[in-house]
Amino acid sequence: MKEYSIKKGQLLQQKGDLNSKAYQVISGLLRGYTIDEKGKENIFMFAPEGWFIGDSVPANIPADLYIETLENSVVISSTKDLSKHSPNVNALVRRLEVLQKRVIMLMSATALERYDHFVETYPNLMQRVSQRHIASYLGITPEALSKAKGDRLRSNS
Repeated sequence: MKEYSIKKGQLLQQKGDLNSKAYQVISGLLRGYTIDEKGKENIFMFAPEGWFIGDSVPANIPADLYIETLENSVVISSTKDLSKHSPNVNALVRRLEVLQKRVIMLMSATALERYDHFVETYPNLMQRVSQRHIASYLGITPEALSKAKGDRLRSNS
């Protein structure tokens, strides 16, 4: 692996990039963020010295995050294919992907978008988890969940 010096303000990754990399920060500071439909930036995480940063989506899926240097930085980049390191790593990578999407959704999505994402991510849990727990997971009130479900039913009619 090789160290790279990168000037402040450089984008290492843009939303939509394929085969994004993970970065270990030797010195400096990076941030990962999204930009929602209204143009608002939502910072997902900071990565100071000693931290790693990368998009958790699989290599063949378009990246969700922008990754930018906030200071002149030295990083080591690597591919994100960890499956060769451990047979159980795919489950961990999938969990990180779900967590990243969840945090981004909580920062920028509407209640209906959060609900749709929950149904897509956990299609078999609707009958197994109470509405109160689903609402809590989505960061909304049970009343907002009822409204989102009603809105979804009306839009599918």
